[in-house]
Amino acid sequence: MGKHTISSVHQFGIAAAVTVAFAALARWLRGVSRSGALAGAGVCFLLYAGAGPGAFAALVSVFVLAWTTTRWGYKRKQAQGIAEKRDGRTAQQVLANLGVAAVCAGLRRLGAGQTFLLAAMAAALSEAAADTVSSEVGQAFSTNARLITNWRTVPSGSDGGVTALGTLAGILAAFLVSLICVLTGLLPWRWLPLCAGAAVAGTMADSIMGAALQRRGLLSNDLVNFLSTLIAAALACGLASI
Repeated sequence: MGKHTISSVHQFGIAAAVTVAFAALARWLRGVSRSGALAGAGVCFLLYAGAGPGAFAALVSVFVLAWTTTRWGYKRKQAQGIAEKRDGRTAQQVLANLGVAAVCAGLRRLGAGQTFLLAAMAAALSEAAADTVSSEVGQAFSTNARLITNWRTVPSGSDGGVTALGTLAGILAAFLVSLICVLTGLLPWRWLPLCAGAAVAGTMADSIMGAALQRRGLLSNDLVNFLSTLIAAALACGLASI
């Protein structure tokens, strides 16, 4: 058995151990449902095996941000009928938010466009964090929101609705996750604004799709989330290649 094979087996073993521990903790904290824990385990394994501990650190930051902000103002959200289920996010929700990043990491493991795929992965993770944080903070602290397409006042939590506080929180979340990717050595410093900016653009696209398509029943929330992470990943990949 060659050194490369031994190294790969060792990395996969670590990825598997980290995956089991993270999925179990996420389920214990009720951040995900049972199906969400299984989907999260797959995402975690691909991220760690494909991009190393830095990608796992970014994933943890996304989870912590989502778990924390989801619980802010929970009773108020529950009374309005917009709170996440106490059992946590489902497999469909997990894959809608993190699937693009996991695929990018998996493709990198196969040796395809490694550098650009790291930028795409980081932007997708940052967008997932920004979208969740902006929504949860806005719903927790604002009664009304504005539709991003026509600026009409709508109840907080409406599809396509944005708030000043939620938007600011989302931008900070995007930069935080991208910063973690830089500090762990996944990305060079010059790509920090690139990935964070692509994530914020993806979040804005999420709101536009929510207002123009989701409110009309043309797209589901999960599909909007998936497309917004894909947009962020594509933007980051394109900008990184310039």
